[in-house]
Amino acid sequence: MTNSVSSNRPEKYNIAAFFSGVGGIELGFEQTNEFRVVYANEFDKYARQTYQLNHPDTHLDGRDIHDVQPKDIPAERVDVIMGGFPCQAFSIAGYRKGFDDDRGDLFFELLRMIEGCKPRAIFIENVKNMVGHDHGNTFKVIREALTENNYFIKWKVLNGKDYGNIPQNRERIYIVGFDTKEAYDLFEFPEEIRLTTTLQDVINFGDQLDEIYYYREGKQNFYDQLKFEVTSQDTVYQWRRQYVRENKNGVVPTLTANMGTGGHNVPLILTDSGEIRKLTPKETFNVQGYPKSFKIPEGVSNGQLYKQAGNSVVVPVIKRIAENVSKALNESQGQSQLDRSGKFAIIYTKMNGQFEGQSYVKEFVDSYDQALEKIKAY
Repeated sequence: MTNSVSSNRPEKYNIAAFFSGVGGIELGFEQTNEFRVVYANEFDKYARQTYQLNHPDTHLDGRDIHDVQPKDIPAERVDVIMGGFPCQAFSIAGYRKGFDDDRGDLFFELLRMIEGCKPRAIFIENVKNMVGHDHGNTFKVIREALTENNYFIKWKVLNGKDYGNIPQNRERIYIVGFDTKEAYDLFEFPEEIRLTTTLQDVINFGDQLDEIYYYREGKQNFYDQLKFEVTSQDTVYQWRRQYVRENKNGVVPTLTANMGTGGHNVPLILTDSGEIRKLTPKETFNVQGYPKSFKIPEGVSNGQLYKQAGNSVVVPVIKRIAENVSKALNESQGQSQLDRSGKFAIIYTKMNGQFEGQSYVKEFVDSYDQALEKIKAY
């Protein structure tokens, strides 16, 4: 199949998704009506329950990615490979262990799928801290691995409240790559937009909910401190083991996979009736921009549901990026003509500060000396 705009263009681009969680990245792409998921992979059995409830027709593979082969994907072609490989190894919450953590090698498993399927485009989401991990060396390895596999990549850190019109302070890095320079040149990340969605749009301040969500006198030994400090409905709070954290007015703090562990980190609000309660699992998915129709499975603990929401993505940000990915694919023609026969790659990289950039292989050469000569000539 050639990468040309013609009547042969498939009705929708085929997606193979890895580390799918509850399917947030796929959902954002599907909402454009330009993509369809032909394969998804998720190892966590509780996340799979939520995924299957909301995407009953998707081929969902529950195996460890180490056991999956590219040929296992049930499609003649894969146009896009995507994944938000587990971020805990690179996040502050995960103590930033990176490739030293057992989970750090999962990027290379995703790379194995990319090498095997050779999709037209790739999409990766991860925590902002991956960029600076190990003084930038971790991200350098990732981007060089992608470019040496013939992908022209762009990356940028985007905040959900600035790019998704969702009231959550959530910064994530997004990496988008294409197998042609033309599609790469056509793609741009979306522009910042004004936040108009309010806390009241995603959180139920009025109704009385299940008692398990409320903080009461005599129920928590830190209740008096909460009562003293949780005083505004324009602010979302958190109990952080020893103190109450007051977050930016009008936005929810970054949801984390460990919120709720030991009763900590779950966002707290002051209800219309003056009571203090934590967000429900459904509300945490609302805060990630999931549609109100998104279903929560029965029989799965709140702890697991909080984990799923905290591990997920801001869906409207994904959708806006996906719209630009489809535009680049639709308007690009031809295939990459890069000769990969040389042993050394000359990589072009341009950084716009620490959190935005682009990179690709300009050419491959046979020797280190030849590479130096080429670089001098640029």
